[in-house]
Amino acid sequence: MNVDVHELVRLRVHHPEAIAQAAARRPRRPLTGDSGRLMIVAADHPARGALGVGDRPLAMADRADLLKRLCLALSRPGVDGVLATADILDDLLLLGALDHKVVMGSMNRGGLAGAAFELDDRFTGHRPEDLARLGFDAGKLLLRIDYDDPGSLTTLEAAARTIDAMAALRLPVFVEPFICRRTPDGRLRNDLSADAVTRSLAIASGLGGSSAYTWLKVPVTENPDDMAEVMAASTLPAVLLGGDIGDGPDGRTGAFEKWRGALHLPTVRGLVAGRSLLYPADGDVAAAVDTAVGLL
Repeated sequence: MNVDVHELVRLRVHHPEAIAQAAARRPRRPLTGDSGRLMIVAADHPARGALGVGDRPLAMADRADLLKRLCLALSRPGVDGVLATADILDDLLLLGALDHKVVMGSMNRGGLAGAAFELDDRFTGHRPEDLARLGFDAGKLLLRIDYDDPGSLTTLEAAARTIDAMAALRLPVFVEPFICRRTPDGRLRNDLSADAVTRSLAIASGLGGSSAYTWLKVPVTENPDDMAEVMAASTLPAVLLGGDIGDGPDGRTGAFEKWRGALHLPTVRGLVAGRSLLYPADGDVAAAVDTAVGLL
């Protein structure tokens, strides 16, 4: 699909209402098909200032290039939808790329990558009422918990109230939990040990007054063989977090093999991957997406 930036800007300047109109007439679909599986492409990284891919610190900074990659990914057979912030979803609406796709809004992007307040994941993106008004299909929230940071209690409470609001609107919410820690030099690191991921799933599963519309978005642990035991911590449906696939074909193959094993577990219903599919080391977006779809 051709991305005409001049036309997008013209519409935004002269016809901002075109975005709401495109959302209103967008043909919708169920969250999952008959298979109950999901393949979602993620592109909500830029709103946290996380623009780097591999050794390219500003790879995602070119919006026209990102939109082209997204449109290509969404056109591939088996891709169910996209996870993104309002600015990107608005562009995709204007491009007509979201028809018959699952549209998932990214809700808390306040924890900017590398900032001293990175763990203060405030809800600066879509609100539940925005998702309902636009006819979107789900929301996603990031839940990072540092046992040494008292502010994590505020994050937990905000996440719980958002889960309540989404349940009241009967909108699925995908919760992406991590146990985190600060390194001696102040950098934030996610703990991907089996113990930490298990605890994060148990905590996330219990948030809010109802879990009826809660899904989990789960990273593969450091040792993929631990995933069966980890996923036994909850009966909530889950999707795997894609993460980075590393440089070169060996890195990509290794990541796909990690996903393959976990995708056979009973609560795992799909995959949400972003930079690993949109910016593969060999540049072949279609091949990376098709390989991921094949795992499902």
